[in-house]
Amino acid sequence: MTVSTVSPGLDARFREAAAASGLLDVGYDVVESTIGPLFLAATDRGLCRVAFHSEPDEYFDLLARTYGPRVLRSTSSVNDARRQLDEYLAGGREGFELDIDLRGAPPFAQRVLGELARVPFGQTTTYGALAQRVDAPRAARAVGMVMNRNPIAIVLPCHRVVGANGSLTGYAGGIDLKERLLRLEGALL
Repeated sequence: MTVSTVSPGLDARFREAAAASGLLDVGYDVVESTIGPLFLAATDRGLCRVAFHSEPDEYFDLLARTYGPRVLRSTSSVNDARRQLDEYLAGGREGFELDIDLRGAPPFAQRVLGELARVPFGQTTTYGALAQRVDAPRAARAVGMVMNRNPIAIVLPCHRVVGANGSLTGYAGGIDLKERLLRLEGALL
């Protein structure tokens, strides 16, 4: 029995050719950053995932169910997001110029995340204020759940959402990272 393996170079060329030919539903990569590894994924419509966990296996099923079964590691699919995140984390970027694909999010979450994207660099808001902005003034807790499940961390800046009293509350990357990002933006002294 002969077992052959594909060289890493050939494998990478195959993946990039698939991405260039539009044969992927989702291209992803795990990238190193100044805040640790980030899982990035994108469709042909835009960025669909930025997560602090670097284990791709935990995302495959979700990405395949939401966007289609052709999920493949492809650095070119997320190069622009990687570059912009690096610039942001180095203090050289205040906003992102990336298309976002939120097809998997429920309508309420899409509205909340759309308002979240409007929170300016260097400023914070509260869960209650976001609820007001989506015409659901009594839904601060529901807004908190949307923040907890934000599929596109940092780019959709849930780190800018604080408690009603200004306290730093839960964050997928941890409170220390939330504080670090707010300090980077000058929102905390």
